[in-house]
Amino acid sequence: MSISPVLPSGRGENTSQLRRAQARLKLHAPAPLTFRQAERGIAAESPLRNAEVFYLQKQIQSQTPMVIVLEDGEHVEGCIEWYDQNSIKVRGRAKTLIYKSAIKYMHKLGDAGQ
Repeated sequence: MSISPVLPSGRGENTSQLRRAQARLKLHAPAPLTFRQAERGIAAESPLRNAEVFYLQKQIQSQTPMVIVLEDGEHVEGCIEWYDQNSIKVRGRAKTLIYKSAIKYMHKLGDAGQ
């Protein structure tokens, strides 16, 4: 279904009508999903989720020093204390809560990481 607004037709007409019509369209248009939001649609019982849970539990139990590389290139070093569906808590120089959507990748301290 396509909705077409009634727009001013003449060149001399007020452009504020055009701006109001464009604003109405923006209010009703759904926002596109970002890549990260679409990726986070992993079902709770999927094999990918199970692999993630297993890996994180193993690192927590062994208190493995980790390096977490964020999307902006920042590195966070420390041991993973706990995690949930959306975040990871890392104990390093300071305790840091990291959203999983901000993580580019992680590796054990001392590994190449790529």
